[in-house]
Amino acid sequence: MKESAIHDVVIVGGGASGTALLYTLARYTSIARIALIEKYAVIGSVNSRANNNSQTLHIGDIETNYSVEKVKDVAPAASMVAHYAASLPDDIRSKILFPTHKMVLAVGAEEVMKLDERFEKIRAVFPNLRKLNRADIEEMEPLVVKGRPSHKRIVALAQMGYAVDYQRLAQSFVDQTLARTDAAGRVRIFLGSPVTDVARDADGQWKVSRANGETLRARVVVFDADAYSLLFAKRLGLGKEFSLIPVAGTFFFTKQVLKGKVYSVQEPRLPFSAIHGDPDVRVPGKTRWGPTARFFPVLEARNWKTSLDYFAVSGLHRLRTWRSFAVILLDPLRFWYLVRNVLYEIPIVAPYFFALQARKIVPTLTGADFVRARGFGGMRLQRVNTNTHELLLGEGKIIGDNIIFNMTPSPGASVCLYNAVRDMEHVLRFLGVPDAFDKVLLQKELCDPRDSLTLHDPSLETSYAS
Repeated sequence: MKESAIHDVVIVGGGASGTALLYTLARYTSIARIALIEKYAVIGSVNSRANNNSQTLHIGDIETNYSVEKVKDVAPAASMVAHYAASLPDDIRSKILFPTHKMVLAVGAEEVMKLDERFEKIRAVFPNLRKLNRADIEEMEPLVVKGRPSHKRIVALAQMGYAVDYQRLAQSFVDQTLARTDAAGRVRIFLGSPVTDVARDADGQWKVSRANGETLRARVVVFDADAYSLLFAKRLGLGKEFSLIPVAGTFFFTKQVLKGKVYSVQEPRLPFSAIHGDPDVRVPGKTRWGPTARFFPVLEARNWKTSLDYFAVSGLHRLRTWRSFAVILLDPLRFWYLVRNVLYEIPIVAPYFFALQARKIVPTLTGADFVRARGFGGMRLQRVNTNTHELLLGEGKIIGDNIIFNMTPSPGASVCLYNAVRDMEHVLRFLGVPDAFDKVLLQKELCDPRDSLTLHDPSLETSYAS
């Protein structure tokens, strides 16, 4: 077994979150030895891959499932991605960040009332957010109004925003880090071999073992590997109270019928995104629709090899896990949502069932307009606290002794830089140098001057859900 020299920090996971932490540590601290391990040969091959996410920079303007308090946190945090991208050369930035208008559409008196109330609560956070009446909506998105009964009330909130290719964003974090003149002596990237084990050695350092027989020693380890973070935490006796509901998202394509992103009003009790239509950053001339939701007992989309890892981390051998699943999934709203989504998987007729939902956004669509987006759709494994039978929405973090495990459902990659800054604070505290970063440079490069970056992290105890 080959063993490398000791690193100050080892990051496990080469998606947007892990690479953002790599970039942040290399750019704003003087940490001497940093390593990143990615199991695949290509950066951002799992959740950050363009096929596997909504490609949206989530800031809370059209995400009606975010509380007002969360909106106030997410908006400046997600904007850090746009500020970072603005510093990149035009030819690189244009492949990562795509300006587009974003709209959330309310249909019917009840939704209209809710959206009116929400607008009043969040308009101070988004000075450019507009409330659109029927005529305004028709001007921005003609097919949203065409064919809709005139008596049906609609209203929308809209403003300019961004679509993001998060895989290319992740690669840019690596490229920008390695382009630094001092990177050769400080930063190492290990691709193409997964982590198989993490354990403490006799000296109190962490030993991170890879499938190729190599072991990296580290003073601090950070897992940014989504559901795999929980798997490795459990191996160390942490997070045993958590399980995962395996929800896979799938998509459909139509010809381009929308000019920008159009979301529908979200039901807060559902951890799954409401139907929306988006331009796809890698498939021009199409509108991508979804996501649907189905059970798929794996940790990575379309990868049955990860099913054994799902059963290892899920705790299905425990009665309390099944009891928690029953409490959560037999809630009438969630149960009928999942039953309805089964219809979207039936061959031949699935597009016609899906069209019934998509017509809420574009009334003239028919089943014949939809084709399955094969190879599209990621896993959104929803955490469950089996002690309390609660569904935990949002991000999760488990902190051990000089080790961090991050799980990053939505807004996930949108706030990757903000989460990286929070983890940077933890890492520096672990290393005994809590203030050893260039906060002035960080705020200048990544933050809007009007935003104050709050580094205090509520996860300083054991775990949290945002």
